[in-house]
Amino acid sequence: MKISEVAKKYGLTTDTLRYYESFGLIDSVKKVSGIREYSEKDLDRIEFIICMKNAGLSLEDIKEFIALASQGDETIDKRIELLEKHKNLLEAEIKSKNAILDYLNKKIEYYKG
Repeated sequence: MKISEVAKKYGLTTDTLRYYESFGLIDSVKKVSGIREYSEKDLDRIEFIICMKNAGLSLEDIKEFIALASQGDETIDKRIELLEKHKNLLEAEIKSKNAILDYLNKKIEYYKG
């Protein structure tokens, strides 16, 4: 899949994809006649990056996770620790947002009632 197709599929810019590659988040993408050809492995990595960004991880944290994963099973505990840290932050954010939502719903019911 060409870079423009990947960008469109994931709602990213081609500059973002190139940046992810230069930053070390995506392994060097195969080039055919100078044109990037993304493999299924590359697409899986992009989906992972998007998910982790949406979970609140910085690009540096994602890069650290990828580096740990490349070292093999001996880094599983460190990877779990990194993910649990962000999971806890995300859960706290969700709890806060739910409290705000409850408040808004009460206000709406008050004004409707």
